[in-house]
Amino acid sequence: MKFGVVVFPGSNCDMDMVYVLETIMKQDVVKLWHKDTDLQECDFIILPGGFSFGDYLRSGAIAKFSPIMTEIIGFANAGGYVMGICNGFQILTESGLLPGALLHNNSHKFICKNTYLKVETKNTLVTNQYAEKAIKIPIAHGEGKYFADEKTMKALIQNDQILFKYCDENGNITEKANPNGSLLNIAGVCNANRNVFGMMPHPERAADQELNNQDGLSLFKSILSEIQL
Repeated sequence: MKFGVVVFPGSNCDMDMVYVLETIMKQDVVKLWHKDTDLQECDFIILPGGFSFGDYLRSGAIAKFSPIMTEIIGFANAGGYVMGICNGFQILTESGLLPGALLHNNSHKFICKNTYLKVETKNTLVTNQYAEKAIKIPIAHGEGKYFADEKTMKALIQNDQILFKYCDENGNITEKANPNGSLLNIAGVCNANRNVFGMMPHPERAADQELNNQDGLSLFKSILSEIQL
């Protein structure tokens, strides 16, 4: 399977993602520069974390105008698989590929720590291999508060589009376990067609035994279990 990892000016998690996909998962990976207009026949596109264009203006608001995003939007609208992690999630919401928006954390501070997530649905390409009540995945963001209007929130619930929610170590979804003020503790969502995915936590930072945490590995195993090419 061929993955494409997009690199914007300010991306800093691109090589982490390449390492997991290439070294741990043994997949074919190419880096796609934000000015490229060729997706190089990739089967799955990933927008990694970082600070695209320095997060000036609003996180992801400038990156959505990069030439490669025109290709990615067309790819996604045609049913292609796309996933955004952290800043990549922000770019996907800014581009209209995912519903909602990511706002400043309630604390108005950058938060970098481990969090626990509850997998809300196994009916997606990226979650089908999860069985745990709670998984430990780190976050690192200043604008991670998920927000959407009431109509959108109802649709997310009805269509089973919520991927992950912040929870405690026992899988309980509580206000205390919510690190940024996200509505309903939401940490990740997918689109209605279930081919575009976004999450604020970093599974690529929890996918190597050297880090004593492999809770993110099942996300990559989920993808490969469904569309191994």
